Amino acid sequence: MSLVELPGSLVTVRNLVGGEWSSSAAAAWTEVKSPYTGAVIGKVPETPLREIDAAVKAAEAAFPLWRATPIKERTQYLFRLRELMLENLTALGHRAAAEAGKTVDEAKAGVMKGIEVIEFALSQQNLDKGGTLEVSRGVTCQQSREPLGVVCGITPFNFPAMVPLWMYPIALAVGNCFILKPSEKVPLTSQLIGELIREAGFPPGVFSIVNGGRPAVEALIDHPAVKAVAFVGSTPVAKAVYQRATAHGKRALALGGAKNHLIVVPDADEAMTVRGVVDSFTGCAGQRCMAASLLLAVGEVDVMLTKIKQAAAAMSPGAAMGAIIDKGALAKIEGIIARAEKAGAVIAVDGRGKPAPKGYEGGNWLGPTVIDFAKPEMECARTEIFGPVITIVRVKSLTEAMALENANEFGNATSVFTTSGAVARYVATHATNGMVGVNIGVPVPREPFSFGGTKESKFGQGDITGESALEFWSNLKKVTIKWGQAVDHNWMS
Repeated sequence: MSLVELPGSLVTVRNLVGGEWSSSAAAAWTEVKSPYTGAVIGKVPETPLREIDAAVKAAEAAFPLWRATPIKERTQYLFRLRELMLENLTALGHRAAAEAGKTVDEAKAGVMKGIEVIEFALSQQNLDKGGTLEVSRGVTCQQSREPLGVVCGITPFNFPAMVPLWMYPIALAVGNCFILKPSEKVPLTSQLIGELIREAGFPPGVFSIVNGGRPAVEALIDHPAVKAVAFVGSTPVAKAVYQRATAHGKRALALGGAKNHLIVVPDADEAMTVRGVVDSFTGCAGQRCMAASLLLAVGEVDVMLTKIKQAAAAMSPGAAMGAIIDKGALAKIEGIIARAEKAGAVIAVDGRGKPAPKGYEGGNWLGPTVIDFAKPEMECARTEIFGPVITIVRVKSLTEAMALENANEFGNATSVFTTSGAVARYVATHATNGMVGVNIGVPVPREPFSFGGTKESKFGQGDITGESALEFWSNLKKVTIKWGQAVDHNWMS
């Protein structure tokens, strides 16, 4: 059975500059390997600084005309892009799955979630009316949303389509020119999206793609013409990106990692809890910032824990769950599991050594893993594992559970499984993160509600989607007008 369609030939990744594909003269190239097979499916350039500068200058040149384009016209390009993405959903799903290790259905779902952000951006043509008010005798004030100029987005490996779509639809809708720097581990999906951007007819330079690793990131951040930087990735890198960008006086929003807590109490609905917990930590092979990582088992919930373990043990890598991004990440995850066992935790479900799907033996496979009877101070209970692994810490009370949740250095998400409104309200009130779920294992807000955490999960103000994103990608211009002195004027006019 074929799980995913790999590219038929080696893809040489190009940059999109000034509306045209550009073959890089890079001296260094990196292989792109599919997590499914370990096979090389592409090669990506470490784009030289002069080529990055050319992309920024092309965006600069495009900005005056794009800024002057009415928002109703700008959003028509996004509408055409939305239609093309829907037409090419299967191709996008296979491309993202092939390079990121997702199942095809997960990859398609990521595209659809990104399309929601396009739809939110499209709504701005009718919602963003500016505003005018007579503030005093003969004096009016009006405001309009103004773009920043050239902006950039630096995106991670785990969602090659969705995370970029969190950024550029809103940035483009308000009139910015956008430069995307995708992860060098997953640059192929962006190549396909770049083709759709061109087919949608966006003016040259409005949307650009440059490829590479850290040097490319630093070149974009440091470029004086780049006015704002958005980033999604690990916490150490998010912090470094935020500090570097703000040191240059730029606007920056950097989303980092997570250690999401699920709280299960005795009155929880059994079927909903088991399915919600398992889907949360195994979906996308646990490689998402919203995945469950720590289960706080409150009181007598052993029956539900047993069924969670049984459901996890019944899953096999392949059709039900994708692959780990690379060998290094797999070794890191397996190392954390081994150290948890050595520290005294029980590996109740062990995903190590599970057979690979037939025909994909060279891939990076790890089955669902459940670590039970862990202590809060253990590495497995504190650090982000970013794999299909959930750690269970048993506590006596909801108060104890919330104390552990509050002590979490990350602030992305918490969910509680309960049939009690009072318990749900208590958790929602006292949780210290940006996103809370009730009987939902992956509490991602839907548009127009915005995505974003707190504490070590986010650096900068606002969120990456929704109304907060409008504020991030634009400024408000206020104009105060008087055409003549009113007869009944006062000190305010």
